[in-house]
Amino acid sequence: MLRVTPEKNKSSNFGGKTEDNAQRQVLFIDTTHPVLTEELTAYGFQCDYFENYDEADYRRIVHEYTGIIIRGKIRLDSDFLAAAEKLKFIGRVGAGMENIDTEYARSRGIVCLNAPEGNRDAVGEHTLGMLLMLMNKLKKADNEVRKGIWLRAENRGYEIKGKTVAIIGYGNMGSAFAQRLSGFGARVIAYDKYKFEYGNEYVEESDMETVFNEADILSLHVPLTEETEYLADEHYFAKFRKPVWLINTSRGKVVKTAALVESLKSGKVRGACLDVLEYEKMSFEGLPATSLPEDFQYLVNSGNVVLSPHIAGWTHESHYKLAKVIADKVIGLGL
Repeated sequence: MLRVTPEKNKSSNFGGKTEDNAQRQVLFIDTTHPVLTEELTAYGFQCDYFENYDEADYRRIVHEYTGIIIRGKIRLDSDFLAAAEKLKFIGRVGAGMENIDTEYARSRGIVCLNAPEGNRDAVGEHTLGMLLMLMNKLKKADNEVRKGIWLRAENRGYEIKGKTVAIIGYGNMGSAFAQRLSGFGARVIAYDKYKFEYGNEYVEESDMETVFNEADILSLHVPLTEETEYLADEHYFAKFRKPVWLINTSRGKVVKTAALVESLKSGKVRGACLDVLEYEKMSFEGLPATSLPEDFQYLVNSGNVVLSPHIAGWTHESHYKLAKVIADKVIGLGL
């Protein structure tokens, strides 16, 4: 069972343990589904969670732990990890690893684990749901009917059938979306800089020239790295031969919002589905308390933009599956 300790006096929580037990402690920086703590405890780990701790507190105690479980509360940078003298693994209960200095961790022999298998189905379904809502003008039509406005021709939508859907990044998330498109009669193409020979019954392996020339719908499924930050900027959108519908369920900073807004205004982008925004806090738990820029206000007031609060991969089912995947991977290390 996960031990929740609100006090910042740690001595009473750890007194009397043997050295062997101390070497098998796991520090939970974020909360997760209980299956993770249950399975790690059954395997022999002691799981600790201090609900009122801040980053300074974690830095003070991290040297005692074999493992860390995290979602996005703080960044595990090289300075933080340098203090983790006994650390053997980091489990990220999610897909992205941008809040962990993975290069430094690996140089120290620390295994970095994530769980894209746990929320790939959720992301695939959410991505499709947002696209259907956008192309069929369901957000606009629903709001109007609730106000007693009955406009049929003005809310005429578009079909996915016959369109070319381009997926950028063909990992767990991109492939899950492709699979869910299989019954719609669309041509599905994908580009992944780091994968080859992945074409199958769901997708056609492609290149960016084909994407720019033939895409009607563009869906981004890449991790946030130095290479992908602001990948979709004004130059990127300008390369598309046809106006496109854009979907981003990856990371907010993959899309430069100012460039997207200009492309929406010009018609280069016909509409956008955004589960993520570049303005999100590092933890993805909210937006800054300060006033948001004009570009955000444009998105909020646009009839051809569908927004959700970074929940594509956060279903009731994925909450369990993400934790279970990490439990299995940690136990699989054989520590």
